[in-house]
Amino acid sequence: MKKNLILIGFMGTGKTTVGAALAEELGLVHRDLDDAIIAKAGCTIPEIFAQKGEVYFRDLETEVLSELLQEQPQVLTTGGGAVLRKENVQCMLEGGLVIALSATEQELIRRLEADEGRPLLAGGVAQRVRTLLQERKDAYSFAPIQVDTTEKSVAEIVGEILSAMTEFGDFRQD
Repeated sequence: MKKNLILIGFMGTGKTTVGAALAEELGLVHRDLDDAIIAKAGCTIPEIFAQKGEVYFRDLETEVLSELLQEQPQVLTTGGGAVLRKENVQCMLEGGLVIALSATEQELIRRLEADEGRPLLAGGVAQRVRTLLQERKDAYSFAPIQVDTTEKSVAEIVGEILSAMTEFGDFRQD
């Protein structure tokens, strides 16, 4: 049985916060793909983008994702763009149960407008969010579980995920 739970979704949907709470609820370890990339690269994601570019970052992301999915059971949270490569999508589908988090455009803009640590938002948060949402409109649709996080508490979101997961088996740590 697959034991990894993989949270995907656009930036600002709450993947890291929800992932940590879900892992705690299930007694699993929580791993964050971006944190693992930072640890491997020895610098921040904005620094990777600035010094080596997005292609280098995406290559590293693919490599680290594959490595992390070998470690199970866990709740793995990904960056919003991890789904942009077909090989990552395939790796996620083979490596665990994928859960997509979403939120309305207005909610995402509200959550992200004060965040200066996201290189893809340079040049105006509202416009970049709209553009990226349009570019990625179907990118998260492959996930068997879909949860809208708009105006919901972390506890409500975790409860919704746990309810949806029941048909996929038991993911609680033994």
